Amino acid sequence: MEEAMATFSASTVTTILLLAASTLYIQGVEGSIGVNYGTVANNLPPPAQVAHFLLESTIVNRVRLFDASTEMLRAFAHTGIAVTVTVTNDQIPHLTKIGFAQEWLKSNVQPHVRTTNIVRILVGNEVISTANKLLIASLVPAMQTLHAALVGASLDRRIKISTPHSLGILSSSSPPSGGKFRQGYDTHVLKPLLSFLRATNSPFMINPYPFFGSSPETLDYALFRTSSGVFDENTNLSYTNMLDAQLDAVFSAMKLLGFSDIEIVISETGWPSLGDSSQVGVDAESAAQYNRNLMQHVTSGAGTPLMPNRTFETYIFGLFNEDLKPGPTCERNFGLFLPDMTPVYDIGILRSTVAAASKFHYATYISVLTIGLLIISNHGDNMLC
Repeated sequence: MEEAMATFSASTVTTILLLAASTLYIQGVEGSIGVNYGTVANNLPPPAQVAHFLLESTIVNRVRLFDASTEMLRAFAHTGIAVTVTVTNDQIPHLTKIGFAQEWLKSNVQPHVRTTNIVRILVGNEVISTANKLLIASLVPAMQTLHAALVGASLDRRIKISTPHSLGILSSSSPPSGGKFRQGYDTHVLKPLLSFLRATNSPFMINPYPFFGSSPETLDYALFRTSSGVFDENTNLSYTNMLDAQLDAVFSAMKLLGFSDIEIVISETGWPSLGDSSQVGVDAESAAQYNRNLMQHVTSGAGTPLMPNRTFETYIFGLFNEDLKPGPTCERNFGLFLPDMTPVYDIGILRSTVAAASKFHYATYISVLTIGLLIISNHGDNMLC
């Protein structure tokens, strides 16, 4: 009977989702908030189903992919969702050769440009943090060569090139006004990289994670909660949240090299909903609070103390929990959705009627799960007797 109940509720919710999708009004932050669509898992739904779900049931209209999968790009065809694709790190040295760059573009991008809204190509991911000398030395030349291939294909105005960085590129981030890039990388890598971004009107992309910079003492500050904050004596500016401080540290480092005019995009940020017992603030409530406050803040137009009156294109990490990711428990639990596309928690990216249906689905799931656990428990007790 329990199986019948679960099957009935799941099919009912699916029907509700499909009927509701075409009649809902999108509210909030559409156009500024994207998601990182990682696939290090063995239980995720097909990409076409995911693309349809994002289009019809959420306000998300930007997606960052970690490769240039043909299946993925076909899935987002005719959706209008802005797609960012990635050249994997291992391909960077090869990409410095124009022939390889042209072939990569011809094989991975050009077949899809008529149907899929590809807006950006990322060359690698957090390359400087790898400390791989070959990759780091090849990064800017690879970006330049790929741009030349885009120019040759008349795609350079439509598709921009950048690369995302971890906060590990900074040698100093406190106070925010004292932010500096790591010595050596600043003049030999980041200065030419920033020159390229300026010349091609592309953004500087950064992966700030207040979660990884937080402690029990700074948890409220990291989660945008009321706290004592941080005061920067150099500028007499006060910081009420850690994300602003991290972004301003990056801005200060860019300004020190003479590139304060380049747009900053948050290519990754998020908060896990589950972690190891030794970690503080790792739960669904904290994750929901961080991402909900994040969305409100980056789209409010308030900006940061050093970058006032601006919004930030932001990509939340990640779309799904990824069960095959290595490392501590939290690494596998950054997702906004479970593999069945039920929200792990609500942050307001579901369209209103869909959100109501999902709450019904989640409540039914919990009820059925509870009944099942009770049956198992009673059965075990009877066996003991």
